[in-house]
Amino acid sequence: MTEKKLLGDDGKRLSGRSDVDLRPLSMSVGILKQANGSAMVEWGKNKVIAAVYGPREVFPKHQTNPHKARISFRYVMAPFCSMEEHGRAGPNRRSIEISKVLKHVFENLVLVNQFPKTSVDISTEVIQSDGGTRVAALTAASLALVDAGIPMRDLVSPVSVGKIEGRIVVDLDKDEDNFGSSDMPVGFSHRTGEIVLWQMDGMLTRDELAKGLDMAFEASKKVRELQLEALKAKYGTAEQAETG
Repeated sequence: MTEKKLLGDDGKRLSGRSDVDLRPLSMSVGILKQANGSAMVEWGKNKVIAAVYGPREVFPKHQTNPHKARISFRYVMAPFCSMEEHGRAGPNRRSIEISKVLKHVFENLVLVNQFPKTSVDISTEVIQSDGGTRVAALTAASLALVDAGIPMRDLVSPVSVGKIEGRIVVDLDKDEDNFGSSDMPVGFSHRTGEIVLWQMDGMLTRDELAKGLDMAFEASKKVRELQLEALKAKYGTAEQAETG
């Protein structure tokens, strides 16, 4: 891959951020009238909408589970979301892979045993892309599930961390993702302290990995704080926001 300068002469990232700074991040809940739950996340230049439908009848019916709810997850990028490879509508190999990974996250967090023989359908669409879209989609989906009243063990509070020019940094933008040497999206449940999403592209040493996880955990606290603020803006109290 062609090398590109990612740090300025002052040692800061080209965006002016320090190693631990997030890009500007805002969230809103209940933006779609026809969905049971919905949310929008604007993270840097990323814009992602999530919608949740259900619990509802399973289709096709042969996928019905008599013991628990079925979770479906759809992650797609709009063909106009960036200047690059997203030239057609609908899923591609990358979006199918990300959909499966994020589906697995919510299969482990949603209390699926409480509503058997039903389906909870989560749909996310990236309408503007600038690196870190899967963590933005995961953030939005988590909010939309709470908005739909779907019981979960916890919100997911994710962030990416990676290595650029030998430094570990959080919340990579598109150039840092494309031209850096490693990218690691991580999602946390702060209620339990568990890692619920962990992927990695590139190579890190054991020490770099440990440092990256620590930095991601601290940065994800800010993500969770903003998630709760977005829920409280609609529902009023912290307890109602966390429980849906």
